[in-house]
Amino acid sequence: MTTKAQVINPQNKLKRVGISSVTKMLMGMFAAVPIALTPPAEALEVQIIPNKPQLGDTISVLIEADSQDQQSNPTVTVGEKTYPAYEIAPNKYRSLIPTTPLETAGVRKVTIEGDGQQQRNFTVYVGDRKFPVQRINLPPGKAGVKATEHELARVKEFKALQTPDKYWNGVFLRPNKGRMTTTYGVRRYYNGKFANDYYHRGLDYAGAAGSAVVAPAAGRVALVGKVSQGFRVHGNVVGIDHGQGVTSIFMHLSRINVKEGDIVKAGQLIGTVGSTGASTGPHLHWGLYVNGQSIDPTTWQTKIVD
Repeated sequence: MTTKAQVINPQNKLKRVGISSVTKMLMGMFAAVPIALTPPAEALEVQIIPNKPQLGDTISVLIEADSQDQQSNPTVTVGEKTYPAYEIAPNKYRSLIPTTPLETAGVRKVTIEGDGQQQRNFTVYVGDRKFPVQRINLPPGKAGVKATEHELARVKEFKALQTPDKYWNGVFLRPNKGRMTTTYGVRRYYNGKFANDYYHRGLDYAGAAGSAVVAPAAGRVALVGKVSQGFRVHGNVVGIDHGQGVTSIFMHLSRINVKEGDIVKAGQLIGTVGSTGASTGPHLHWGLYVNGQSIDPTTWQTKIVD
């Protein structure tokens, strides 16, 4: 009897293994290799107001984030300075950028970075603005008055406040009914000598001595200083923290009606007009600061920054 040799066909063997077994084998191979899936960075919607700012204006950067899981607020960088952005609504933030008369007009490069979101870059052109020059003659005893170290330290600390809470709402009120005598940004000669790196950091109101000084917006009283405590230049002074880097300072008061820690409403009496400190006569000096820099208060009196 003749025996035939058995021929094994590799394809038949594969068929016997089965497709399901091959699939399991391949899945096992891929499971051993880690695969990193990086979701695309989410976009930040940004709006910059005003469209054509000038020196002294406050630039408002409004940011809307797509992410529902923000771990930290966005940041806004201009040159070497970084400004905080505060939440004003769910996933909506605002950062305030101050500009001053001592800066040079021109392009500002603004970078916005969010939590795990795309970095956005913008260019903002800040227009030039002419500020008047004023000559001031201080009477004997007032000329050359220098601030004390205590005075400078307290005022510097106050202006640097960046409280997350927002107290103000709507436009800012006039703090005094008197006629405005000196506008924001004026450059000065004192007794014939030009004051370098100086500009008038606020508005002066020629209110009568003893006339009411009211809070232009809601806030927390964060500074109360008196001549008797060494406030030689500011005189009797009140500082209100409006929150989110915005502060007001009221100088040369004759009387102070609030204390540190008080929460005040817009229009509430905080003191009266006087001529204490480095002053040539009864008047109120009101300075408005954004992130430590003196900006023009008049725009805050006509436009809502919310």
